[in-house]
Amino acid sequence: KSRYLFPDIFFNRETKPESSATEDPAPFTMATIELIKECLLALKDRTGSSLQAINKWLEKEKKVTIKKHVMRAALKRGVETGILIPVKASYKLSPEAKKPPKKKAAPKKKTATKKKAAPKK
Repeated sequence: KSRYLFPDIFFNRETKPESSATEDPAPFTMATIELIKECLLALKDRTGSSLQAINKWLEKEKKVTIKKHVMRAALKRGVETGILIPVKASYKLSPEAKKPPKKKAAPKKKTATKKKAAPKK
């Protein structure tokens, strides 16, 4: 006999869940900061949008709810990186974040130099 009162609860290794490596995790579509940027562009509020307004827009448009601690961390990170500007209890996009990302210019094709045919005599 075991000397523990409930040995199967504490020491039964068979009841541990298997690693989730075999299961296919749900595909992560977009980072939280990208959703926030999209939301702020859509709301177009001059003085910035509050956390409640951002959450309401995300639920309405994207059908996504973001937990408070994840949202707070994303907003903090956005302020640190310079994407967001805090205004009282609201956030707005910085001028650099409003600009669309620059696309790399397509390399120009070199035109083959054609030799002019010598005039016939």
